[in-house]
Amino acid sequence: MIADAEALAEVVAAFAAGTGPVAVDAERASGYRYGQRAYLVQLRREGAGTALIDPVACPDLSALGEALSGTEWVLHAATQDLPCLREIGMRPDLLFDTELAGRLAGFPRVGLGAMVENVLGFVLEKGHSAVDWSTRPLPEPWLRYAALDVELLVDLRDALEKELDRQGKLEWAREEFAAIAAAPPAEPRKEPWRRTSGMHKVRRRRQLAVVRELWETRDRIARRRDVSPGKVLPDAAIVEAALAVPANAHALAALHAFGNRVGRRQLDQWQAAVDRAKALPESALPQPGQQITGPPPPRAWADKDPAAAARLSAARAAVTALAEELNMPQENLVSPDTVRRVCWEPPAQPGTDAVALALGGHGARNWQVAQVAPVLSAALDKAAAQES
Repeated sequence: MIADAEALAEVVAAFAAGTGPVAVDAERASGYRYGQRAYLVQLRREGAGTALIDPVACPDLSALGEALSGTEWVLHAATQDLPCLREIGMRPDLLFDTELAGRLAGFPRVGLGAMVENVLGFVLEKGHSAVDWSTRPLPEPWLRYAALDVELLVDLRDALEKELDRQGKLEWAREEFAAIAAAPPAEPRKEPWRRTSGMHKVRRRRQLAVVRELWETRDRIARRRDVSPGKVLPDAAIVEAALAVPANAHALAALHAFGNRVGRRQLDQWQAAVDRAKALPESALPQPGQQITGPPPPRAWADKDPAAAARLSAARAAVTALAEELNMPQENLVSPDTVRRVCWEPPAQPGTDAVALALGGHGARNWQVAQVAPVLSAALDKAAAQES
């Protein structure tokens, strides 16, 4: 494993001198450490071989990123790895996402192992995908497993390119890959505590405040200790405490999710968070549900706007049929949210051109607009005719 500046410089020189696309992968320590930083970066390129880099010992890989400028990067499920790669100075100009290519080509299973087996006929070693990659030193079997993740990526890319070209979808894929490479970093969530698992059980505003206080307390502790928040306090414990709103630490300890394994000092810490929520004035309590931008949930359409509900039903049927015809998942053909937005506020004037403009305005790519606009326009016209 590359873990010092001198060895890294040799890797940079070797990969700069290599030829063809570069296979790239990253391993995180999800479920073990706080955040989604990279703990191992794997690369492979013709003429350079395979490199396994320790981004803890070498936290700035911008020189490597610059050396690969203009080179196509091959990743599997690129959107998962690009954020942590960006943090250490690596961002591709061009990319080929083998998972997304598999989806567009209509493969039923698009995990790396399944794709390599189905397309290339090789079986990758399994068993270390969920290990703690922050472990040092990394055991040799883990490193071998990690190296295999990039061993055949370029071969898989070449085979998928041929298949996409055969299906007439290669330009569609290139447009998708370009959009991923150009996408800015995701904006931080405004109220991340609302994503606590089991939140659907919490309905009262005071209980929501308990969730928020416990979540934020847990997050501060997890960040300070650099551990996964779930290891500090499980989501189930947060929800159970929110539903009970315990009067004191003794009542908190009686809850199943806390019980004997939580020490007195920790109980006082969690109860203090509950007490802060209990002391808030009504005006400071969170509102139920997240603020919705755009159309309401589809289940409410029939009551709020029956005509819009009819448009959505017709549109979904049309888009699903087209996706089946093109042999790809519906969500890759066009975002379901985009379809909902167009159906909730359809163009003032009917017709394919107006629908195409609306789709593009909601972020649909050119190939998606070309495929979807005619069938979506026809579905909207059909719903309008039935209404009249």
